[in-house]
Amino acid sequence: MIKARIDQLRICEIMDLRWDFLRLIKRIKPFVFTPLLDKPVVPVRHQPVARDLFRAHETLERILIKNIISFWYPQAVDLEDGGYRVPDDSQARRKSRANKSLVGQARTLWFFSRLAKSKYGSTEHLKAAKHGYDFLYGRMWDADFGGFYWEVGAARARATKPDKHLYGQAFGLYALAEYARASEDSSVTAAARDLFNLFETHAHDEQYGGYKECFQRDWKVLDHDGYLGTPPTMKLMNTHLHLMEAITQYYLLTHDSRAKERLIELIFVNGSSVVRKNVGACTDRYLNSWAPLRGPSYDRVSYGHDVENVWLLAEACKAAEIPNNLLLDLYRAIFSYALRYGYDRSAGGFYDSGSFHGRADQREKLLWVQAEGLVAALQMYRLTGEEVYWKCFLQTLDWIAKYQANWEHGDWYERVAPDRKPAGVQEHVWKSPYHNGRAMVYCLDLLTGV
Repeated sequence: MIKARIDQLRICEIMDLRWDFLRLIKRIKPFVFTPLLDKPVVPVRHQPVARDLFRAHETLERILIKNIISFWYPQAVDLEDGGYRVPDDSQARRKSRANKSLVGQARTLWFFSRLAKSKYGSTEHLKAAKHGYDFLYGRMWDADFGGFYWEVGAARARATKPDKHLYGQAFGLYALAEYARASEDSSVTAAARDLFNLFETHAHDEQYGGYKECFQRDWKVLDHDGYLGTPPTMKLMNTHLHLMEAITQYYLLTHDSRAKERLIELIFVNGSSVVRKNVGACTDRYLNSWAPLRGPSYDRVSYGHDVENVWLLAEACKAAEIPNNLLLDLYRAIFSYALRYGYDRSAGGFYDSGSFHGRADQREKLLWVQAEGLVAALQMYRLTGEEVYWKCFLQTLDWIAKYQANWEHGDWYERVAPDRKPAGVQEHVWKSPYHNGRAMVYCLDLLTGV
């Protein structure tokens, strides 16, 4: 009897709640715009002010033409020893006679090849590209075992560092693909195909995916640390990021079905394997199995690599015909982390790096980081139409024009301290117009679609 009474009270309570809910719905109903119940909510895309568009385009062109091209051409073309040299940052324009690295030579070849195809280039830039290709393939290609040497002497053909590292080989492939398009020379395409096939034969990791990185000259795996200071049992996000960049362009050149397979695999690597899911950011160093190395020196975020990953993933997905919307939440998460912890909200620009979930502790602003942040912000704006990315793009461009670009002697300062005092344009064997030149060319292309 008592149980029946309790059940009756519960039913009454439920009925009372139901009527209260119905009365609430009736009260709210007049304020509901019924078409929204039938159609998906489409976010309103931000529309940039025409004045800002014009100013951005003008600034990008000015930096490309008057700051970057004027520094590198024709001063970098080494008519004495072949290939390219790094112009000095003084008015005397002294040239170095340092050894020549695969990374620096390939990056500069890429730039002149890409420039020659743009409206800012000329037949002279295509000749500069051919000059670089002749050196890269004639002096740095290993005729016995294939692939490129890591470094050669400035004036002689002797390889000073003959081992192979996939980081450098990736830039070799990237440069060959771009020069093949610019020159329309089928022999260059054949050279790119030979290099990609060497990756397949010797470096692709069938067990864990991605690529093994460190090799002797004859493509046997090293038994000691490679040129980047890492053992052969380690894989780097940095290497796989540029392998994805290179194979994207190689696939667009050749439409090689195996290259597409590898490109999709690298999209998984850079879109998942190197992403620390509990952090919302990427780290650089992994075991061959893609288990992350952990500890204070490894649990750090390089904001430049993270934002570079965002826009290179977008380019790779476009080439592989994978809708970017599938990875848009990932792009947002990675970029948001860099904005939260590694971005200078007062002056613009990205800092170097920091520990997990903390503000940047390496607060210099490096040349290449600003370049990658600029492209990534504009790419994200193109993909989403969200104002936060447009503001980031404009503010970073303003920082570059005011503080990173060396308007007195040309090119950009390698680093700018937190007090905004720049270091000189430091000469090193990897220095090239790759990061900043590529940023200007890509942003000018992206801006036409805004």
